[in-house]
Amino acid sequence: MGKSVLLIEDEPNIIEAISFLLERDGWTVRIHSDGTGALEAVARTTPDVVILDVMLPGRSGFEILRDLRISEATRELPVLMLTARGQTKDRELAKTYGVSHFMTKPFSNDEMLRTVRALSEGTPV
Repeated sequence: MGKSVLLIEDEPNIIEAISFLLERDGWTVRIHSDGTGALEAVARTTPDVVILDVMLPGRSGFEILRDLRISEATRELPVLMLTARGQTKDRELAKTYGVSHFMTKPFSNDEMLRTVRALSEGTPV
């Protein structure tokens, strides 16, 4: 059975692009499109990797990441954060909360695939 990704993203074009790219690479991609209920979606789908947008309706990606790291069940879950704003303070906050990797939009297809594969294998990005 292939690996699975939970994509927590509210922008339809980004959802479509990432889903197409990863599904073509053999991944099962599940979607959750707001911050509300994101933790429940992680628990329900038990993904191998979470791709988490920073700016979401309901709750921010930073709040979700913080809560994922507090929980024993998701403390080690690989989380790739995406943002259109690559400001240093955002990167530092994500690092403080325990992000696995931080990527700015736009990203290349190769960069996305390489990163998700590395995160799922537990190898450095």
